[in-house]
Amino acid sequence: MEETNDLEIRGMHCAACATRIEKAVSKIEGVTEAHVNLTTEKGYFTYDKEQTGMSDIINRINNIGFQASKTTGQTDRAKLREIRTLQWHFIVSALLTLPLAWAMLAHFKWGAFLYIPELFLHPLFQLAITIPIQFIIGFAFYERAWKALKQGSATMDSLVVLSTSTAFFYSHYLTFTSFPTARDAHSLGLFYETSAFIITFILLGKVLEARTKMKTTEAVKKLYQLQTKTATLYKNGEESSVSVDHILPGDIVVLRPGEKVPVDGQVLHGTSTVDESLLTGESIPVEKREGNAIYAGTLNKNGLLNVKVTKKNMETTLAHIIRIVEKAQVSKAPIQHIADKITEVFVPIVITTALVTFTVWYMMFQPGYIYGALEKAIAVLIIACPCALGLATPTSVMVGSGRAAQLGLLFKEGRFLELLGRTNIAALDKTGTITKGQPRVTDIYVEPRSQDGFFEIIGAVENTSDHPLAKAIVTEVKKRGYPLPRAADALSFPGYGVQASVHGKKTVIANPTYYKKHPVSLPKKAKKMGKEWEQQGKTVMIASINSRFAGMIAIADEINHSSKTAVSRLKQMGMKVMMLTGDNRSTAAAVAKKAGIKKHYAEMTPAEKADVIHQMQQQGNRVVMVGDGINDAPALTAANVGIAIGTGSDVAVESGDITIVNNDVNRVADAITISKKTTRNIKQNFLWAFLYNVLMIPVAMLGFLAPWLAGAAMAASSVSVVLNSLRLKRMKI
Repeated sequence: MEETNDLEIRGMHCAACATRIEKAVSKIEGVTEAHVNLTTEKGYFTYDKEQTGMSDIINRINNIGFQASKTTGQTDRAKLREIRTLQWHFIVSALLTLPLAWAMLAHFKWGAFLYIPELFLHPLFQLAITIPIQFIIGFAFYERAWKALKQGSATMDSLVVLSTSTAFFYSHYLTFTSFPTARDAHSLGLFYETSAFIITFILLGKVLEARTKMKTTEAVKKLYQLQTKTATLYKNGEESSVSVDHILPGDIVVLRPGEKVPVDGQVLHGTSTVDESLLTGESIPVEKREGNAIYAGTLNKNGLLNVKVTKKNMETTLAHIIRIVEKAQVSKAPIQHIADKITEVFVPIVITTALVTFTVWYMMFQPGYIYGALEKAIAVLIIACPCALGLATPTSVMVGSGRAAQLGLLFKEGRFLELLGRTNIAALDKTGTITKGQPRVTDIYVEPRSQDGFFEIIGAVENTSDHPLAKAIVTEVKKRGYPLPRAADALSFPGYGVQASVHGKKTVIANPTYYKKHPVSLPKKAKKMGKEWEQQGKTVMIASINSRFAGMIAIADEINHSSKTAVSRLKQMGMKVMMLTGDNRSTAAAVAKKAGIKKHYAEMTPAEKADVIHQMQQQGNRVVMVGDGINDAPALTAANVGIAIGTGSDVAVESGDITIVNNDVNRVADAITISKKTTRNIKQNFLWAFLYNVLMIPVAMLGFLAPWLAGAAMAASSVSVVLNSLRLKRMKI
């Protein structure tokens, strides 16, 4: 019998770590699936209970150098402690590196005019301040490199340890073989700053990574917060508050106005309106009466309901949404950056090249001269230092994301700057993305004989309700400058409308369904207009005063002014654009047509939205999803890249990989442009970094490059990478 469980896994620092765990666990007999997510620090494993168990999986993970444990929900306080520790390591490393950076200026003629304290140039001083960086702060790099070596693999940590150790021990060698004949680092050609710089910059990246990891778990936390812990159980004629975990299908729960629905069920008695924006993303509450389904996490607005439970707490629609988000997060395969892939073969190649260089010089070119052979071998290792390679991506990402931030685009991780430009399908939510997410009055028809005081009356009546449609009408009346007189005898018709008396006139404002039971005579012109509005996907409200037709109001969630332009731009970029919405088909078709979108899916549940994206991905497409509601969270995490509208729900924002600070969907095209230009810049950096190594390593092997000159060349390559990255500041969108 198969079972799926999750584990918390600590000690992962790169995509290779997650891959190594998956491979190791997959080798256990009985394990059918192993998915490890570096960002959330979780692993999901499916296995046959008769062949193996979680204890075997935990032991295997711990044996290869990581720490696995059953999910306990690590506290935010512990995560903050981890971030603070990394921050202090970075700060201390940066402070100790500063004198070395200052002293490094002595290597350049253009820096000759600068004052450099003599102490900073002293070899023993440089040795003293580099030791804690290399062996205390940098101990973690040695530890991880050793673990990788035991598994027969090489990671960026291996390259960092190799290059920094070479620079340090070569400098250490010179310090004690040439001192005191030479008393300054300049004359000795020391490279303590090389190891210090590498470790300091990598620590900065680790700090940013740790912060991102903590934020990525907030989406699921907020979904869990939507669940209620207790429910009012009605049994044997009495009410009692019980835990939702004790509620079973067939039980009856009482739901009062303003309460969250605790479990999925069916209305037995009562009428009310329920805010289902959690599921549909629509702001207009839905009428609920006997026989209607009701869902956990939604909000009962204004009526008393008796609900028959149909699902257990862990089987509700909300619980299903949570599982979809968690599964989508963990199913995203960690991206293997170019640098990580190449280091797997680059490290052994560099080591082999250095050994060959040493052997050839010691045996052939300068027989028996160990110092000369060692000098050439060390020059090879120093020239192969990963400074330019390590800076290639982070500098482009920092500048590119900074430029994006100026436009109100926030990328959660640098890797999404690479991924976004590779997408070819843009899936857009309707409400709050293509549309404004705020119902507003679009059309009003007033019967000629009811012109006098019409707006004051409807404004006063609707002011007695907090329904979104009522608020839209009140806003329109105020906008037109009409006063709102006092209404009396207000009465709400859940799911239909509202009634009140204004200046002694009994006024009803309700939808057409209400007037089927309470008919009023509509002029032909009004009937025709109402049908046209409905065909346009608008909500029609009819006003009657003293039982006579007085006017009609059309309310719609209008399309964003930037949506049509955004869709057009995306198409010009070669993107296929489609719309996913939980709204009805007529409204969806009308909005899609206005936005210029041909393909659209209507009446979609959160799970169905995610399924559509998965289907597109199975066909070889890369999908970017844009949404703003809680109902978009599964789709946002299922997509290759999720873009959240910042004015939407917090859960959508946290589930998205990119956040648009405002509700301008036109920024999606801007984000893709930035992604493509940043990716091109990264490739340029990598090309230079690798060409540098390909060209300079042979020079070092032939003995034409002294170690101190190799260090200068290495620094020059790093500077060139940074300068190329800075060009992104001037990129045109």
